[in-house]
Amino acid sequence: MALASALVSVIIDAVRKTGRPMLRDFGEVAELQVSRKGPADFVTAADTKAEQTLRELLNKARPGYGFLGEEGGLIEGTDKTHTWIVDPIDGTTNFTHAIPHFAISVGLERKAPDGSAEIVAGVTYNPVMNDLFWAEKGKGAYLNDKRIRVSGRKDLSTCLFSTGLPFLGKTGHGQSIKDIHAVGQRTAGIRRLGAATLDLAWVATGRYDGFWERGLEPWDVAVGMLLVTEAGGTVTAVDNDTDPRSGKQIVAANGEIHGQLRKILQDA
Repeated sequence: MALASALVSVIIDAVRKTGRPMLRDFGEVAELQVSRKGPADFVTAADTKAEQTLRELLNKARPGYGFLGEEGGLIEGTDKTHTWIVDPIDGTTNFTHAIPHFAISVGLERKAPDGSAEIVAGVTYNPVMNDLFWAEKGKGAYLNDKRIRVSGRKDLSTCLFSTGLPFLGKTGHGQSIKDIHAVGQRTAGIRRLGAATLDLAWVATGRYDGFWERGLEPWDVAVGMLLVTEAGGTVTAVDNDTDPRSGKQIVAANGEIHGQLRKILQDA
């Protein structure tokens, strides 16, 4: 049985406490599907409430740390070397439509004296499925209490990949179709489930062999990058000159097929 450190335990406690009222909200969303107004306003309120709860809990446990959230942006702390990177509900559209595939994601970024930064701990939690993915730098990746590893497949034709698609108001629709066409004709399949944090977590646990997406944000990828690398996988950007931590473009896979997937996407 894996024993989480004090730092990871702080994050786990925060996401579990945030997840409990979120489950009640999710039940409310299912009832709101039939209303004319729909559940969108309700979900926006739930998202904001979840981020506020996480900020309060994390600030109480680690006073002074900065906080970068999807809803509220960057709130600088007195401690300039630590910043929480938070997505209170990744998969909001799923949540809105009462689809039980969404997650709370919290990572901790630490800056070194030379100015470089890395994610040193993180948790991605699907409260409906009670799947708690967590990792700490140098200590492995876990699903609940079980150590996880990326898949060992080497042949692209047997591999299952995941990706995301841009929605209304986002750019990159044409490129996404090119990517899917290029990858799809060489592989066993592609899935699009609508929550990048869980896509990356599923790569870490070997459910997917790889994941790529363009046009994400730092809070979409922070924890997932740590999960995949601590599970033995490889994470880069599609292009050489982009930092995958930005979320602008990311490729994550087991080491055997990462290079092949990346080359396909570069050529697309």
